[in-house]
Amino acid sequence: MKILVIDDHSLIRQALQNMLLQLDSRAEVLESADCSAALALAAYHLDLDLILLDLHLPGMGGMDALTHFRQSHPAVPVVVLSGNHERQTVLTAIDRGAMGFIPKSSSNAVMLNALRLVLSGGVYLPKEILEPTALPTTMPSRNGASQLGVAAKTPSDLGLTDRQIEVLTLLLQGKSNKLICRELDLAEGTVKIHVTAVLKALNVTNRTQAVIAASQWGWHFDILDRS
Repeated sequence: MKILVIDDHSLIRQALQNMLLQLDSRAEVLESADCSAALALAAYHLDLDLILLDLHLPGMGGMDALTHFRQSHPAVPVVVLSGNHERQTVLTAIDRGAMGFIPKSSSNAVMLNALRLVLSGGVYLPKEILEPTALPTTMPSRNGASQLGVAAKTPSDLGLTDRQIEVLTLLLQGKSNKLICRELDLAEGTVKIHVTAVLKALNVTNRTQAVIAASQWGWHFDILDRS
């Protein structure tokens, strides 16, 4: 496993490196103190498995770096580690394609479990962002009627087809409609229809809400590899 850690505090980078060796004792941990150097490292190391990114960095800001990483390395999950975990900051990071957001105040155990979740294809969000009101109180059935008191367990429970689950998987990886078209070899109009159906099934109106819903339900998705 090869992991890139981006943080401007050397002590934090060292602490993260020690923690990551608990995740994988053979992990190769690359370090960078700023985004420009990190982007250069990522361009050289094309076999990265994970990127850990602080938001408050000198030079290019973390949010802008996140956008660059999602565009240049769409298959590599990016997890934000930040001291600022206000709701809007978390939502903005997820909207830009982060696969997880971990407060720096989290314990090592929480961080490790969060990273295992992301590496298995899930999305990690801090508990503060997972408000019960973000989810529907009823689960839509396949025919569109609601089933009171039934908790959704899988995407299939919401009536999603295999193709729609593939679209949802890529959507949760922060990929645009155009990238989903390329990954699944579908016309853009077809992808738009699938995205609309997925959002309707989840009872949400945008991608960020879809990520929150999937995280609340504890859904795990295999990372699609179509290269």
